[in-house]
Amino acid sequence: MMRPNGLARAVVRFKPVSFAGTFLALLMSALIVSACGVLLETSLRASVPPQRYAGAPVIVAADQYEYVVTGSGEDLEREAVPLPDTARLDAALTAKAETATGAAMAVADYTFPVRTAGRSVPGGVLTGHGWGSHRFTSTTLATGAAPGAGEVVLSRGAAHAVRAASGESVQLETAAGRQQFRVSGIADIAGAAGAGEAVAWFADTQAATLGGHPGKADAIAVLATPGTDAAELARSVTEVLAGTGVLVHAGDDRGAVEDPGLGYAKDMLFGIGGSFGGIATIVAIFTAAATVALSVSQRAREFALLRAIGATPRQIRRAVAAEALLIAPLAGIAGLLPGLGLAHWWFGQLQDRGAIPAAVQLHVSALPLLAAVAVGLLTALAAGWTAGRGPARMKPGQALAEASAERLRPGRIRTAVGLAALAGGIVLAGVSARSAGSDAAGAALGVVMLFMFAMALLGPTVARLGASLFGLPLRGAGPAAGLAVANSRTNARRLASAITPIVLAMAFASTLVFMHTSEINAADEQRRAGVTADHVITDPAGLPANAATDAIRMPGVTAAVAMVNTQVLVPIGTGEFKSLQGATVQGVTGSSAQLARVQDLDVRQGSLDRLGSDQIAIDITLATAADRNVGDRLPLFLPDGTEASPQIIAVYGRGLGLSTMTMDRSTLAGHVTSSFDSVLLVRGGSAESLATLGEVTDAAGYATAQIDEARLGAWTNNTMAALLGGFAAIAAVNTLVMMVLGRRRELHTLRLVGSTRRQVLAMLRWESLLVSVAGIILGSGIAALTLIPMMQGTTGQAPYVPPLTYGLFALAAVGLALLAVTLPARAVLRHRP
Repeated sequence: MMRPNGLARAVVRFKPVSFAGTFLALLMSALIVSACGVLLETSLRASVPPQRYAGAPVIVAADQYEYVVTGSGEDLEREAVPLPDTARLDAALTAKAETATGAAMAVADYTFPVRTAGRSVPGGVLTGHGWGSHRFTSTTLATGAAPGAGEVVLSRGAAHAVRAASGESVQLETAAGRQQFRVSGIADIAGAAGAGEAVAWFADTQAATLGGHPGKADAIAVLATPGTDAAELARSVTEVLAGTGVLVHAGDDRGAVEDPGLGYAKDMLFGIGGSFGGIATIVAIFTAAATVALSVSQRAREFALLRAIGATPRQIRRAVAAEALLIAPLAGIAGLLPGLGLAHWWFGQLQDRGAIPAAVQLHVSALPLLAAVAVGLLTALAAGWTAGRGPARMKPGQALAEASAERLRPGRIRTAVGLAALAGGIVLAGVSARSAGSDAAGAALGVVMLFMFAMALLGPTVARLGASLFGLPLRGAGPAAGLAVANSRTNARRLASAITPIVLAMAFASTLVFMHTSEINAADEQRRAGVTADHVITDPAGLPANAATDAIRMPGVTAAVAMVNTQVLVPIGTGEFKSLQGATVQGVTGSSAQLARVQDLDVRQGSLDRLGSDQIAIDITLATAADRNVGDRLPLFLPDGTEASPQIIAVYGRGLGLSTMTMDRSTLAGHVTSSFDSVLLVRGGSAESLATLGEVTDAAGYATAQIDEARLGAWTNNTMAALLGGFAAIAAVNTLVMMVLGRRRELHTLRLVGSTRRQVLAMLRWESLLVSVAGIILGSGIAALTLIPMMQGTTGQAPYVPPLTYGLFALAAVGLALLAVTLPARAVLRHRP
């Protein structure tokens, strides 16, 4: 039995409580690490099989990313940021691509929305293409002929929807305006899915203009001569187009060109699996290590006795390592299956919500699974070695003395590192206050991590102070409460082990959930105050091009402003801290006087009077983040990646609820895929007369609809909060159960000296109440220190904390602590001491 392996097996056999608690902690660690690892791997390997481009072996397209370059030489790094809209290439490159060796033909491809009269087509919009694309999409004419100028070929689904046949005329609206087109033919699209598609093909000479991008093509499809390998053709096309800045795609890479949502999906998955996964992994390691350390420390008396009967320090260390080798792999393997289940569920939910293209598949390999098991094993070994180092190196007599009483003075190194982490959290909170958008959110999570690290290191000191402070009201609550306070003060390390997971759960859940509620609340207040129009008109297919002109002619209408909503990328920071921040944009039609009648942006500096093609207005948070003011020029990338540097003419305060940037609609012309406006704001008139333009609501109804849409986006944040908070809550319950079961001797001693079973249970309930209240207050304090500066930086307001949600968090913490203490205590006290 003195052999390390024998000692480890004996612990597992005769100390099942320590084994079970450690096993559960390591299992949960493997679960969350494997789930995040699978999502991270999927983000790196995700692809979309080509569908429309399946018949073209090589696709040429513009780069759909903008890059942030930091460092130099070997430290050079390029961070890719997806463009908000499609970047297009020069259509003249089609002829050049056709000269590549092995190329049979090159076809410029165009894709753009086309509105129909009324709502005959589901969604009110057709998909427009150039007729040349029929060469690689297996589209064939059923009747009629190819389209010429002023003509269109309709798919069977589109022809049925608009009730038009070959030779008849149909009214369509494109970026070139509303006009009549003669139906030159009806086409069949190959495949079962193509039968109902609503598609319109136009002459290639007109397609670019009708799409709103003269001289530009979405992509170029290169067809191969018989016997030419796709890889060889791709190399040849790459050589021919070298220096033009375009990218050549073959294989599954063609699907990324076809489905631009893949870039955003990969970014989202990388954020969940990488950024959030990294934090979740740290939390998992942190809680698992704390549980392992608690398990080892609870056996300090046993280790001291082993030292007294002749066990060497090396044998003690090896015994602890052997325990880790016995428990960690089994726990890790047991956590893989639920981890895979979590990854599949999370991925499926994102697909159902449209965040990930349906064609993307979850990638599962052995790498993240092995990593999850290895992380648990290394965590158990490191935590066990650290916790067992003290008992192993002490002299036998000293070990027995140390085991009989808790060490009161914390280590100097531990205290110094804890204070450094606390100072780092305070500094990073200041950085968060000066940041905006995703940078502020990223800094906020860093603040939480640093404060939690400080709490873990300074836990015993904080616990002792907390027991003294929070125990004051309990001193008059009877003997059981007084004994609970005395126990808590005397056993500060034990108290810290119980408080820390509750702090962790409260801090992370509060930060992630209330960060989003604060943004939603601030945006809603700004939107309700900012939209002063009587009517708001929207249409999922986009509004007609002349919607504002038609509205202003209606009786009683005094102002009508149409807007297109999109995004631009704005460079923020300098040096190693550069980033590209997405900024929402509203491109407005009409004069600034008309805009002032339907929208109050809360202008703080400057004036909107000169709003034009080279002048913009921006929100104050963006002005602060970009360090720009009225009169300065703001470098930015338009939705398709085109560089611009307009002059700032005004700074306003309601960007979160309305749009971060306001510019003239003409500035965005040719830089967005859809030429149709997103929303029309109208002052005066009646809802009945305006209903011909789209769906009409008032300002309050529009604001409510925007809140509902934002709440759908809060799902990911709430899911992450549930995962981290739930994991920490399970860790808290696990820790409390282990602590109660590890106190059998103490509880039986209390019974022997005359305490009744009811008195002992009352003492434990008061202890759990003290632990949970201290954890709630400390966790809430960490969340407040994180959220207050971040919300000041992003919204200019204090955080919004829904009382009911916060109350549920606090109630859950108290309830779980009471259950975790009472149930195992009842089991222990069933037996006579």
